[in-house]
Amino acid sequence: MDILSKLEAPVGAVTKRTRVGRGPGSGLGKTAGRGQKGQKARSTGNINKKHFQGGQTPIQRRLPKRGFRNVHATPVLAVNVGDLEVFSAGAKVDVVALHATRLIHGKLDAIQKALKSGDLTIKILGDGDLTKKLSVSATKFSKQATTKITAVGGEAIELPKPNPRPTKAEHAAKKQ
Repeated sequence: MDILSKLEAPVGAVTKRTRVGRGPGSGLGKTAGRGQKGQKARSTGNINKKHFQGGQTPIQRRLPKRGFRNVHATPVLAVNVGDLEVFSAGAKVDVVALHATRLIHGKLDAIQKALKSGDLTIKILGDGDLTKKLSVSATKFSKQATTKITAVGGEAIELPKPNPRPTKAEHAAKKQ
């Protein structure tokens, strides 16, 4: 216990930080050790950026823009009917069960939050065969998936959609 109270850094290990640009008496005044003028003497100088390529046009500007990416599209987690065979007969298949069997990936609380806000969709697709009676609840079902689930006596429960944003008229009526 005595030794721990007397711990200190070895001599020379702790030094004061050099404060550059604080006058000629500091040793690193005026140009602050950056030399004179030029790109590297400037404040940012563009050199430390990840995409800097020695002054040539960066690759992301040389490549053409192609295609279209819909940034407003809702991501879809797809699960095939054939994948639901892992559940026992009569089981209730919901988001928690799908996550527990690793048919959907990600943090469960984040998935549930995204489902409630409408930022995520879980869709059951009709690929594969189902032999067990299951109660499956998801955001959307394909027609083929619905027929396969109901054909074995199960039920396809579509989760309610979250409330959409109010229109301007509804918003104005709500204020009054």
